[in-house]
Amino acid sequence: MNIVWLIIGFIGQAIFSTRFLLQWLYSEYKRRSAFPMAFWYASIVGGAILLAYAIYERDPVFIVGQTGGLLIYLRNLQLRLRERRSRTETD
Repeated sequence: MNIVWLIIGFIGQAIFSTRFLLQWLYSEYKRRSAFPMAFWYASIVGGAILLAYAIYERDPVFIVGQTGGLLIYLRNLQLRLRERRSRTETD
């Protein structure tokens, strides 16, 4: 793999991932997630499949991006489940 394209790939992945980072930081700040549960389940399943593909292809840019995204999806799902439990306990 040409090192120039690898660098370009990581720069693109970083810019693309910024939206996830901003959403994650906002969710952490608010201690809740504003997206529907189906969004997070679909993100986790899709992210896991894409991560498996990236590992198979041995694409470091894609592996880093999908791993980061998957961690953020899991954290947001955790926040949503915590919200749901909290509402159930107060009702």
